[in-house]
Amino acid sequence: MRKTAVVVGNGTLPGDRSQTIDAADFIVRFNEPKLSVGLSGTRTDLLILATSSKPMQRRLNDLSFTQSPTFKAAREVMLAYHPSIIRKYHPKPNILSQLKGRRSDWTEKTIEIVGGAGKEIRIMPPQFYLAGCAELGLSESEMHTIFPSTGYFGIRYVLQMFPPAEWDIKLCGFSWEGWKRHSWDAEKQWVERNIATGKTSILE
Repeated sequence: MRKTAVVVGNGTLPGDRSQTIDAADFIVRFNEPKLSVGLSGTRTDLLILATSSKPMQRRLNDLSFTQSPTFKAAREVMLAYHPSIIRKYHPKPNILSQLKGRRSDWTEKTIEIVGGAGKEIRIMPPQFYLAGCAELGLSESEMHTIFPSTGYFGIRYVLQMFPPAEWDIKLCGFSWEGWKRHSWDAEKQWVERNIATGKTSILE
């Protein structure tokens, strides 16, 4: 009998799936779940964070972030973007934003706070990001303006690590919309291809 892994996005759910999700063998969540709170359980084996974003700055400055049920439940925290990737590809804040404390890379501060809270942290290598972009068909020039989401990298990671012969991988809470610089259409089509080949499915 195959084990079950559930990758929980931060979008809305069709109803309360807490019991089903918490009963899974492995559960992945992202950043700061909001729309699924109370509907997707709290168990978290892997919490994936994006450390190049303005929202990450807000989370790190908010003491309640490390007290949230998702963060407290996380057994491991994964940083999807290596600092060298952020430096090379991700947008830099303008001078005015820098004066207000904005930075493009919050990796060091994340390690300080998340590690200080007792969480084991894994930083994914640059090759992880580059291979993910290549799989979406992003060119070198496009990689300076289009940035795959943490959700995409999380799904891709689970598909790579958990063989379909042994794992039933379910997705829920993904709407494929949001920040305009994410590659939503390409990511949605990529997921649909993986559903069509039986590598994953949607949690009903």
